[in-house]
Amino acid sequence: MSDQIFFFERMDSPTGELLIVTDADDRLRSIDWEDHEGRMNRLLERHYGPMGFRLEKAGRASAARRAAERYFAGKLEALADVETLTNGTEFQKLVWAELRRIPVGETISYGTLAGRIGRPAAARAVGMANGANPIPIVVPCHRVIGANDRLVGFGGGLERKRWLLAHERAAFRLPHAA
Repeated sequence: MSDQIFFFERMDSPTGELLIVTDADDRLRSIDWEDHEGRMNRLLERHYGPMGFRLEKAGRASAARRAAERYFAGKLEALADVETLTNGTEFQKLVWAELRRIPVGETISYGTLAGRIGRPAAARAVGMANGANPIPIVVPCHRVIGANDRLVGFGGGLERKRWLLAHERAAFRLPHAA
């Protein structure tokens, strides 16, 4: 039997259709793109257990959806006040909390992020926590870049990361052609 009911909604965005999952208290639990629905479901199951939640269609637009609509319309600070609740390890939660402190329009490296959480040698572990982030865009893992300002790693794909950073007018260098 499922312990929690989560509410599921779809939203068109310039980066593709978004899937948004909130709880009864309107807190964002997960957000991902339609073409990554399997990843979203795997993260939800990892964090809440395969029988720990049930998804139901949302009866109204969530606060997260309304904030995302404003963000994509150019009100870039709209996501800052979205209330979130995620499960994860203490380390992941520490990384995700620090991600929310990266200002719109700025990028930092994995190494810098590791230093900010007091674990300067944990850049790879920070990268793994970024990859397990169930609420990209709102917890802005797209603002973390590789050494030498290289655009690397993003669960939604590098093209979406590039679009989000350009939308936020962040300064970054495009990755070198292979």
